[in-house]
Amino acid sequence: MVWTPGHPRASTWNYVFEHILVMEELLGRHLLPSESVHHLNGVRDDNRPENLELWTRPQPPGIRVTDAVAWAREILARHEAESGLPETTKPAIS
Repeated sequence: MVWTPGHPRASTWNYVFEHILVMEELLGRHLLPSESVHHLNGVRDDNRPENLELWTRPQPPGIRVTDAVAWAREILARHEAESGLPETTKPAIS
């Protein structure tokens, strides 16, 4: 954990998990409340950028299909510039 007073995710003692700070540096912004950071290799103290993946919480169960598609489009639009993927490898949603 890293001492980061004033950070939106800081604990009572002003500490934030390092993997969150690394991902925020990569994104150039704070994580949204619905976002989390996953360690690809499962090693929770391996905070190299290439080992971190941005996750978002899914919509709640019982969602209408049309709402789920709209939510997926919103997530894709929000992260399109941040993904680093060439246009041809981005998922297509119609």
